[in-house]
Amino acid sequence: MRYSLLDLAPVPEGSDAAQALKNTGDLARQAEGWGYHRYWLAEHHNMAGIASSATAVLIGHVAGLTRRMRVGAGGIMLPNHAPLAVAETFGTLATLYPDRIDLGLGRAPGGDRAVMQALGVHPSRAERFADEVAELRTLLGPPNDALRVRALPGEGTQVPLWILGSSLHGAQVAAALGLPYAFASHFAPDHLEEALALYRARFRPSQTLERPHAMLAVNVFAAETDVQARRLRTSMQQAFYRLRTGQPGKLPAPVDDLDTVVPPQVQPQIDAALRISAVGAPETVERQLAELVARHRPDEVILTGQIHDPAARLRSFEIAADILQRLAVPEPA
Repeated sequence: MRYSLLDLAPVPEGSDAAQALKNTGDLARQAEGWGYHRYWLAEHHNMAGIASSATAVLIGHVAGLTRRMRVGAGGIMLPNHAPLAVAETFGTLATLYPDRIDLGLGRAPGGDRAVMQALGVHPSRAERFADEVAELRTLLGPPNDALRVRALPGEGTQVPLWILGSSLHGAQVAAALGLPYAFASHFAPDHLEEALALYRARFRPSQTLERPHAMLAVNVFAAETDVQARRLRTSMQQAFYRLRTGQPGKLPAPVDDLDTVVPPQVQPQIDAALRISAVGAPETVERQLAELVARHRPDEVILTGQIHDPAARLRSFEIAADILQRLAVPEPA
């Protein structure tokens, strides 16, 4: 079982996007040394607390700072882009960094209706998602002189495609096309078990994947003590509450008492949405991660976690990597 990392390039309160991008570079270099298999970045728009809106640009930056680790999108919101443009962009990345680039694809807009309008995207584009994924695979596949339009660079790079999702639709598309599937369980876990079961049951082998490959996304907040880790988590709890109530902004600083900033009556809803998490000291996180792996049987785990202090964020992912190195290696018979 491989373990990977999803970075949203968070912009903490009191900081700015320039520092957030520097933090991403620092984390990527460390993550490679800690054994993370992939380093993914995600497309979000019009959010002051996330600096990864130009996702492909940032992927190229991270790939240039690292040597072996796979780097990619978790993901690109395909309805926002023409498949040809995506194929050319990721074909160029794959040409610059051979056998290191991944392309995860989602059908959400990565923003609200105002963002879609600014991008010139109609909501109906999402209905063509499966067809556009297939088109993209053709554009990145073997050279074909019969195609009227070709991705140059792009064709022949065979950039691995992933389907991302938080509902049954993505599971169905991934299964039908024989692609790996990453479930957004770190913020939308309600359909996790049903989606994974559907994906595994309906999977059709393809030229690129013989058997299902499912990725589980987990929030991790690890520190030296349980108390310290729970305090780190309050930044993400606050950010999630603000987003749900139409008050998005930069990543808040942690607090000692969450009740002072988030109404206690809504905290159960937030915690339910963020329940696929491991929070605590190393031994606590190891137990929680082991339970999640045993329950959902992922082929790969991808970790994320919005932490205000860059040093604490580094330490959290370092602790998690040490744990997952042990979990990923089967015990001798």
